[in-house]
Amino acid sequence: MLRLEPRREPSAAMVYGAPVLAIALTLIAGSLLFAALGHNPAKALRVFFVEPLSSAYGLAELCLKATPLALCAIGLAIGFRAGVWNIGAEGQLVVGAIAGGGVALLFPNGGSAWLVVLAGLIGALGGLAWASIPAWLRTRFNANEILTSLMLTYVAGLLLQYLVIGPWKDPMGFNFPQSKTFHGDLMLPKLIEGQRLNAGAAIALLAIIGGWIMLSRSLLGFQVRVIGLAPAAGIYAGFVPRRMVWFTLLLSGALAGLAGAFEVTGPIGQLLPSISPGYGFTAIIVAFLGRLHPIGILAASLLIALTYLGGEAAQIMLRLPIAATGVFQGMLLFFLLACDVLIRYRIRFGTLGRKGALS
Repeated sequence: MLRLEPRREPSAAMVYGAPVLAIALTLIAGSLLFAALGHNPAKALRVFFVEPLSSAYGLAELCLKATPLALCAIGLAIGFRAGVWNIGAEGQLVVGAIAGGGVALLFPNGGSAWLVVLAGLIGALGGLAWASIPAWLRTRFNANEILTSLMLTYVAGLLLQYLVIGPWKDPMGFNFPQSKTFHGDLMLPKLIEGQRLNAGAAIALLAIIGGWIMLSRSLLGFQVRVIGLAPAAGIYAGFVPRRMVWFTLLLSGALAGLAGAFEVTGPIGQLLPSISPGYGFTAIIVAFLGRLHPIGILAASLLIALTYLGGEAAQIMLRLPIAATGVFQGMLLFFLLACDVLIRYRIRFGTLGRKGALS
């Protein structure tokens, strides 16, 4: 009889080694999947993970796609450490895109380079306001923030579709559901001439550094960790869990909203029915793959961004569906969770005795 026995003390080495093992298992499973589909595994893995990094354009695109992942994931990780489970970063990203895009549409002729800063700030406030709804429901009615934040994601998506089909639709857009393209003053400055990589990547890096400083060097970060690990001890020390709920949800919402504003004032340049390929949801994988640590999140966001680029390359060169990206991300999450279980439990084999006890 197979059973799981709790370990007395999980291995610290395995806690941080598990993501590496999960990546290795994902590559092995991916090789088997490619072989089953009739492709040479070595060639397919090269197309998926190496080809996108073989040029300066690919490296710039990697950082571009990692930007919203890192911004969303660092906010989510701080909340997860406090035991606050915000699953609605995707909706907060969409509302941030709507708010930032609204500023861009309000100034169709530009006027000042500072307008892009205003669009980013309003986008962050939009995400913050959207996250305040599950925060209020949690602290006022003890509603589960997992459900409320997740359900609000679909409301945000429907709101975006209504706007681009209705009042914000471009009258010169040949009836396509999209807004007008934004003026150059509302677009983020490029970091590299001729590439799409913009200043949002630098701000995401600053957010990662700020998250690390807050968690490791501030009293607020200490409160986050204590409330997450031992709520009773935190209450005894005078910390208020309700404040942590508000702080972490508003922070993660603001960062997700900022990511949304950066998407529409960066690579997209207008509002469309779909702003994100699921960055807000994928950021959950990034947070746990990075072990809820800012430096780990930086590395994990680059890795997951590579799966997006690899999926596009496999679609073009191997004629695989774009769903291959989701398959790799799903396998990575599955193996990571499996490794986490084995960190805390060991597998035991035994037989059932007469009284049903394992021996």
